[in-house]
Amino acid sequence: MGFLPGWLIFAAIALVFWGITGVTQKLSTNNISSELSFIWFAYAMIAISVVLALTVPMRYHVRPLIFWLAVAGGTLNGLGALTSFTALESGGKASIVISLISLYPLVTVALAVTVMHERLTIMQAFGIVLAIIAAILLSLEPS
Repeated sequence: MGFLPGWLIFAAIALVFWGITGVTQKLSTNNISSELSFIWFAYAMIAISVVLALTVPMRYHVRPLIFWLAVAGGTLNGLGALTSFTALESGGKASIVISLISLYPLVTVALAVTVMHERLTIMQAFGIVLAIIAAILLSLEPS
């Protein structure tokens, strides 16, 4: 068994970071507003961005389309984070809210198939069906 590909290692690290994040977000929104939680989240992102800007050589001159796609991605990511804080503050259980919002790749897949004309295998389509079933089962709570 050789080394794992770099992308898989980074994906696993992201999985751990985001898994812990769900708990920290719920704990913070139990004690402060979702808006204040989001502001502190944004401050942390700014700090990370400043460190990257100062330490990683980057090409800052990119085509306008690429710039605006990056801005749109950051904006959508921020709005997703804000609404996830609000869902947690509104009484959502971390185990359910984070599991449901973590199904966002289904939106990505739908857009990739319709906009970029990517194709799904039968196994991938089956995985999507299972993810949708999981979302439905997760959202069912006893009255």
